[in-house]
Amino acid sequence: MVEQVAQTPENGADDAAYAKLTATMAMQLAAPHTWPAAILPVLFATALAGIWHGSLSVTLVLSLLVICVLMQASVNTLNDYYDFVKGADNIENQLDPTDAVLVYNNVNPKSALKLAVGFLAAAFALGVYVIVAAGWIPLAIGLVGAGIIVLYSAGKSPLSYLPVGEFVSGITMGGLIPLACYQALTGSFSWTVLLLSVPLVCGIGLIMFTNNTCDIEKDAAADRKTLSVLLGRERARAAYHGTIVAWMASIVVFSAVFFPAGLIVAPFMLIALYPAASALWKNPLTPATRLQAMPQCLNLNIALGAFYAAAILMGGVVQLCAF
Repeated sequence: MVEQVAQTPENGADDAAYAKLTATMAMQLAAPHTWPAAILPVLFATALAGIWHGSLSVTLVLSLLVICVLMQASVNTLNDYYDFVKGADNIENQLDPTDAVLVYNNVNPKSALKLAVGFLAAAFALGVYVIVAAGWIPLAIGLVGAGIIVLYSAGKSPLSYLPVGEFVSGITMGGLIPLACYQALTGSFSWTVLLLSVPLVCGIGLIMFTNNTCDIEKDAAADRKTLSVLLGRERARAAYHGTIVAWMASIVVFSAVFFPAGLIVAPFMLIALYPAASALWKNPLTPATRLQAMPQCLNLNIALGAFYAAAILMGGVVQLCAF
């Protein structure tokens, strides 16, 4: 078999030889199916802010939502760009054309890089409104998040190549985003918000854990030292199952401690989500089952996020009515 060498500007490919990056390709690079990882933290912060502080600015909520989606789209595009130019993605290990735009389409990778920078620039442009409305604290948290986005994909040793990817993605998307959004919406900084974000940290970190465990062979060949590569598939699946348990348990515990009236949601949550959680639990997390595992994990994130928000809102409403 003839080895396929990616044409990049670095190895002398002519820009005129490339196909145009279409709107459809740009959307595939942005990967909307992963956007729940950006949307759920904003909705979680909005639920807390509404319960604890009353009326909120709808314009500010929508602005924060768009900013976070743009940052998620930037992360996804940067990942595809760097995986392609480093040779980690190729036709042999990428089975889904919609998940590997640069592999299956003759697109200049520089166009993908410009798109990623454009997403990030648009997020910061919209962030000017948030800064004017809420001050510098959301900006500071946003700059930390932007720095992590770059470090996650770029450089000789990006964070995505190290055994910290799950923690970094979880704490950034699931922890820092709610912290920044809550402060922007209320004007109050609260470490309690970060504590209550633990279920989101687990769920969003699990998305990366799913991807990395399915991609063990591919990542090992690319000299990636992800947590899953270091653990091996069997031990990685054991840690994966432990994270699922911790994820669900943390929702029940935080609901019981902070929103006891909302604990009534827990039995319905466990019953309703048993089929989805069971399917993800039984998934062997191999390259062949990756296309099933990722939607399973994302759908479970959406469902558990909805139940957690319901517990917060129900518990908060009951507390307000008691006064």
